[in-house]
Amino acid sequence: MKKVQITETVLRDANQSLMATRLPYSDYEAILPEMDKAGYYSAECWGGATFDSCLRYLNEDPWERLRNIRKRMPNTKLQMLLRGQNLLGYKHYHDDVVEKFVELSIKNGIDILRIFDALNDFRNIATALEATKKYATKNTIASGCISYTQSPVHTVEKYVEMCKELKTMGFDTICLKDMAGTMSPYEAENLIKGIKDAVGDMPLILHTHCTTGMAYMTVTKAIESGIDVIDCATSCFSGGTSQPATETMFYALGQYGIDTGLNEEAINKVNDFFKPIKQKYVDSGRINPKSMATDAQALVYKVPGGMLSNMIANLTDMKAMDKFDAALKEIPNVRKDLGYPPLVTPLSQMVGNQAVTNVLLGERYKQISKEVKAYFKGEYGIAPAPVNADIQARVLKEAGMDKPIDCRDEDCKRTGEEFKNAREALGDLARSEEDVMSYICFPDQTRKFLEQRKADEEKITRYVIEEA
Repeated sequence: MKKVQITETVLRDANQSLMATRLPYSDYEAILPEMDKAGYYSAECWGGATFDSCLRYLNEDPWERLRNIRKRMPNTKLQMLLRGQNLLGYKHYHDDVVEKFVELSIKNGIDILRIFDALNDFRNIATALEATKKYATKNTIASGCISYTQSPVHTVEKYVEMCKELKTMGFDTICLKDMAGTMSPYEAENLIKGIKDAVGDMPLILHTHCTTGMAYMTVTKAIESGIDVIDCATSCFSGGTSQPATETMFYALGQYGIDTGLNEEAINKVNDFFKPIKQKYVDSGRINPKSMATDAQALVYKVPGGMLSNMIANLTDMKAMDKFDAALKEIPNVRKDLGYPPLVTPLSQMVGNQAVTNVLLGERYKQISKEVKAYFKGEYGIAPAPVNADIQARVLKEAGMDKPIDCRDEDCKRTGEEFKNAREALGDLARSEEDVMSYICFPDQTRKFLEQRKADEEKITRYVIEEA
């Protein structure tokens, strides 16, 4: 019997796409043991924007969240999304930082590291791959990821060559990450058949979104074409900018005689559990109706779900939602200026924020974000196509540079200074390597979190003493 396995995304990408990753651990802790019985290929539960959101919005320690999930789901592979040399942030880190982060991720419970680079510059994922292999346990899987998009420079032939390179590098599986949900059934068929011919029986995974309404057709064609694993979300957190529904795909695949390995009773219990949670966030306005809708315009703008929900949240906070359509139309123009990068974190946020800035200020590039400046200076890697020469020249001139840098020249410097400086900056606030790593990735948010943790514990201690 043919088998297609399913990764459940509700703990990470589904809620990241629908509600900007604001789902606290306390909301889903009780269902984790039931999820552990479901038979998923993996549960995507960490990485992406979860780390930032835990510290910035939810007052949670992301490492503790991971350990708690691991404790309650001992039989399921836990999966994270890692942005290669960017880790979970928006800049490149030195190789020693990347290696230590991977080591701690595996130590705290991660089994599958899905590693990607926003530009598909695979030099930027080599260190994370090497570290994954170095610290691997018997359950560790290094999944090489391709950021899928369409543009004048992205072709089936190019993607097939990328997959050959990922196999040669030593990845265990390959994931096609269609973050904007723009892959059509026709493209899926040609792409997956071409890749399968090139890499043989190496497991191939498809990650897509329902943003454009294309996902169910595309996933079905992908299955016919030989895909091995698909990403889905429990149905109440599916659709819109999220993934196709787990239960729906289970039902449909069963009629084709395709085994998913899922426990039907368990996956239905999971969905029943999350229904009132989703409704709570719909009622509060945290889940915006735009995030739950189908928007075929994304076929033009190539906007991924997480980018769309963040853009909506930011414009809402600024009371500027009337600029939403104009900002959306500006995104393809900014993307072209940057050499057609795939719109995936951190590039999606960079392009989206620059588009919003251009619209709000009424003049294109009147103000350029520091991240976009860094991009033009070469700090993120090699763009898929030539960038706007005028903007790059302006940025380089302002920075006093003659030409862009080679990002890998900087990444590979193993100085150790970041750890030393972080430990000194935190003092007794840091109790573990994980605290130090959090500070390196998100210094302001981590310091605030650790200070609050210390204050809360001191308050409890005073209370105990007074009661005694």
